[in-house]
Amino acid sequence: MRSTALTARRRLRELDELTAETVDVLVVGGGVTGTGAALDAAARGLSVALVEARDLAWGTSRWSSKLAHGGLRYLATGDIGVARESARERHVLMTRTAPHLVRALPQVLPLTPGTGRRRGLTVGIGFGLGDLLRRDAGTSSLVLPGPRLARPGEVARLVPAVARERLRGAWVAHDGQLVDDARLVVALARTAAGRGAKILTRVRAVDLRADGATLEDTLTRTTLTVRARVMVNATGVWAGTIDPSVRLRPSRGTHVVVPAARLGSPAGALMVPVPGSGSRYVFALPAQLGRVVIGLTDEEAPGPVPDVPEATQAEIDFLLATVSGVLSRPLLPDDVVGTFAGLRPLVDTTGSGDGPSADVSRKHLVEVSPSTGAVNVLGGKLTTYRTMAEDAVDLAVRHAGLTAGPCWTTALPLVGASSAAGAPSPAGLGGTGSPDVSASLVARYGAEAAEVLAAAVLPGSASAVGQGITGAAHLDITRAEIEWAVTHEGALDADDVLDRRTRIGLVPADRAAVRDVVEELVADALARL
Repeated sequence: MRSTALTARRRLRELDELTAETVDVLVVGGGVTGTGAALDAAARGLSVALVEARDLAWGTSRWSSKLAHGGLRYLATGDIGVARESARERHVLMTRTAPHLVRALPQVLPLTPGTGRRRGLTVGIGFGLGDLLRRDAGTSSLVLPGPRLARPGEVARLVPAVARERLRGAWVAHDGQLVDDARLVVALARTAAGRGAKILTRVRAVDLRADGATLEDTLTRTTLTVRARVMVNATGVWAGTIDPSVRLRPSRGTHVVVPAARLGSPAGALMVPVPGSGSRYVFALPAQLGRVVIGLTDEEAPGPVPDVPEATQAEIDFLLATVSGVLSRPLLPDDVVGTFAGLRPLVDTTGSGDGPSADVSRKHLVEVSPSTGAVNVLGGKLTTYRTMAEDAVDLAVRHAGLTAGPCWTTALPLVGASSAAGAPSPAGLGGTGSPDVSASLVARYGAEAAEVLAAAVLPGSASAVGQGITGAAHLDITRAEIEWAVTHEGALDADDVLDRRTRIGLVPADRAAVRDVVEELVADALARL
């Protein structure tokens, strides 16, 4: 095993090494699918390099609802295969590979006159079918409790902002929630690095060939040639820019961010049916750093792919109006402190582009490109990244005639995972019992939480980054975490830290408040490498 620490110094060394060797697998794309493929291939004993033009989790992988869900929606649309796969992969995440990053989240669907008794019955049947998938996946009810009816008093405790007038109760079901989607990607990349994979950010693939690729180091603007026995194109919505044969139907999913206090600091997610749809819901999801994330939409997004998609006002209004329908006090535009949107890389299997994007299957596609010879891995969703990676590496091994061991990522814990099975409580993950290790720190770093603090050398490491800054006192990100992002997680500048390692940047005001402090800490940490 090699070190799992990703640093600027390691990047330079491995980039230099890459020019003098032939790797078995070159993965292009540093999102959840690409890092998953890099880990899968490295764990099989193959030599691997991953290149990412920007930063880990730059694209769609950081814009999700942060759910590791069991595919209930796909049952409603008849996509049973995807629903079953999703439930099984949720089980793997919660019990083997990342129990430190995924927790059971109660989801509350209020039963009001607006819901209707028929809709309430339909939801109950759907939850029951979802619970059958949980059982089929082998997930214990101790990890994910089964669905049940709750009385109005319990609903008020879970989601205090729900209107209590004429509230009959609620359906409560549990699903998996990631503390952070970008943190999952970083954990995958570091685990792959520990297995020998080269993880190279700020390196753009200019073109792919049968025997390798031309790369550009975007920091120095120098080009280099890398030789590889097979390439995996895991660039998501950007896949078509590398391979013109790829046909995608990008779909935009938008979220808004509101202070958790505005909804009474809920302990569960609020689940509201979208009027006129039998399978879509808007969720208000409690998140870290005192926030609630409300989403999401499903809108066609044709045309050039933007670096950072933007929410439209119509989408923001739709989300606020839908959730407000069950609240005692409606949400207003002034309640919104941030927005974000991501593009789903849906596969256009028909080539016609007909029908709503919400009806396009989330099933992934893995195939060899007729133009580049690379293995394209397309579509899918965050929860099923591991099976997408497995299928991609299986095909890459066959296509290139490589000698490799079998896939075993179902049993490979990511960095920070506890050795105990199941989904341990945050208090049980730190392993030290130290009062200095907060529950929020453990929720983000698992078994590495104590090490994050112990490894820090910069002054005031245990203090919050927003300490003493007006409007930033609620940010429980420690200065040690900023340093750790640079010394262990491959962050190369303050933007990497603000926008992808800590998610402070989801709220622009929070980002602006602590930017100067973060820039100083990052510069000091880089200087010490």
